[in-house]
Amino acid sequence: MEKADVIEKINHTFIENFEIEPERLTKDSKLFEDLELDSLDAVDMIVHMEQDLGIKVDIQKFSTVRTLDDVYQMAYELYSEKNLQ
Repeated sequence: MEKADVIEKINHTFIENFEIEPERLTKDSKLFEDLELDSLDAVDMIVHMEQDLGIKVDIQKFSTVRTLDDVYQMAYELYSEKNLQ
């Protein structure tokens, strides 16, 4: 899976499960300020990423994520690491 595929899956999750308009999903969008997620939404996002991408997200590592691009990068790295093993 390419990074563009990971981005597409994550964006789909935001659109379908969090009802966020696609035009708000830019790589510089801040999760809590711009996309108005709260801590429960963040947990839901982690669950969706784990299910959709078959990865395991470390909650401590996720706590450093601020922008949508951070989410994309972290998810792609975890996906890539998992599939190299």
